[in-house]
Amino acid sequence: MQETNYRVINGPEGYLPPAAASMGVVLPDRGQALIEGRIVAEKEAMEKIAEKLLSAKNPYFFPGPLILWAWNDKAVEKAKAIKELADTAGAKIIPMSDYRPKYPMINPAEEINPNHPNLTIWHNKIDVCVFVGVHCHYANLALKIIRGGTDCYTIALCANYGHEDAMISLRDVHAEEVRNLTAVIKKMKGGK
Repeated sequence: MQETNYRVINGPEGYLPPAAASMGVVLPDRGQALIEGRIVAEKEAMEKIAEKLLSAKNPYFFPGPLILWAWNDKAVEKAKAIKELADTAGAKIIPMSDYRPKYPMINPAEEINPNHPNLTIWHNKIDVCVFVGVHCHYANLALKIIRGGTDCYTIALCANYGHEDAMISLRDVHAEEVRNLTAVIKKMKGGK
């Protein structure tokens, strides 16, 4: 396993923060997760997520198209689990915009114009945010922009391999894993 001294922590890190991968942060294997660029056990990351969400002043979830579009029954099940998780954590929800290109006609003002998640963070005074159901390429860009320009603590619940540019990243997250995280939060709240 490769080790690096670089830590993915809340910023602002600067106008153009480096991609965590270019600084030596590698994605975790199955059953593992990332906390600030370090590979840890999935359970440790879930407890840290619960701690961050419960201690936040203004936590928000940013569900993306992969669960908002209700592609199939699994996406719908995951969306319901995310809603329960956000409610349990006392977090609010801002759905991601529909950023997919609309063929055959592309409106560059909507689809090519870069997203500005830092503005959403600033205007809503968000101190902890959770990305879930967001396409990986879009999440990586947004997480980097947030780290570069805000002090928001970022968490990514990824259905694939995770996101090295998030401060905490879980991989292989589906409805069951979301419910497991909800159970961790309920336990930390004293079973409520």
